[in-house]
Amino acid sequence: MTMGNARDLKDRLLEAFNAHDLDRVLQCHSRDGVLVTPEGVAEGHDQIASFYEEVFKGFPDLRMTVWHTVFCADPAVTEWMLTGTHDGPLVLPSGGVLDGTGRPVAVRGTSTCSVGNDKIITHRIYYDQLELYSQLGGELAFGDRSSSAGEGRPSRG
Repeated sequence: MTMGNARDLKDRLLEAFNAHDLDRVLQCHSRDGVLVTPEGVAEGHDQIASFYEEVFKGFPDLRMTVWHTVFCADPAVTEWMLTGTHDGPLVLPSGGVLDGTGRPVAVRGTSTCSVGNDKIITHRIYYDQLELYSQLGGELAFGDRSSSAGEGRPSRG
């Protein structure tokens, strides 16, 4: 695939994502493509569709704005900002579900796509989950592993 065609494919994926058009999103991916996200790995169209369906339900107005594109043949790389409102269910890392909070989010991230035969074969999405969850009202907690007043810290020296 030439660099121009890879860029065209990424542009089609962005348009489909922003339109929340699952059919067009899947047309960009190979049938046995792999999607890697902070939430886990999705393999094949069924699992990739499930991932995007959950995202679109949780954030019905979610949009991606690309602010930087790296022009190289493979992988194609973009940096972006996701913005939207959390109005639907969101599956949490614990397996629980956070009902819509009505809170707006703005999350920075990057993604890389490896392509073959005019389709995405591997799509890796990277973003800071803590950035997202803190905007939704979550807090970082260490449970029983935290110490008070520095107890249990290794000494410096």
